[in-house]
Amino acid sequence: QVQLVESGGGLVQPGGSLRISCAVSGSTSTLYTMSWHRQAPGKERELVARILPIGSATNYAASVKGRFTVSRDNAKNTVYLQMNSLKPDDTAEYYCNARSVAGDYWGQGTQVTVSS
Repeated sequence: QVQLVESGGGLVQPGGSLRISCAVSGSTSTLYTMSWHRQAPGKERELVARILPIGSATNYAASVKGRFTVSRDNAKNTVYLQMNSLKPDDTAEYYCNARSVAGDYWGQGTQVTVSS
């Protein structure tokens, strides 16, 4: 059973940076398309960034492109989301997802709050 555990969320001021992590257990992250999603109160969950299993190509939502970077550390079986130039609109619960033909898995989420 694949398990995903997010960490690293917290309170940050506008313009600041934060890196959140998704630790993968029960399988190897390189077998999955790994993605970060977020959900703000009263809004639908949206895709933020994605890293593909082959070649590690990345995709980003227009709202975060140029500010966020998704990466993976294969040795640690961990996926990261580096978030720079944070805005209040980035405030949300951030979720990690692993998807392949074998299954679709979600973590429990980590809260990111951008506020002065």
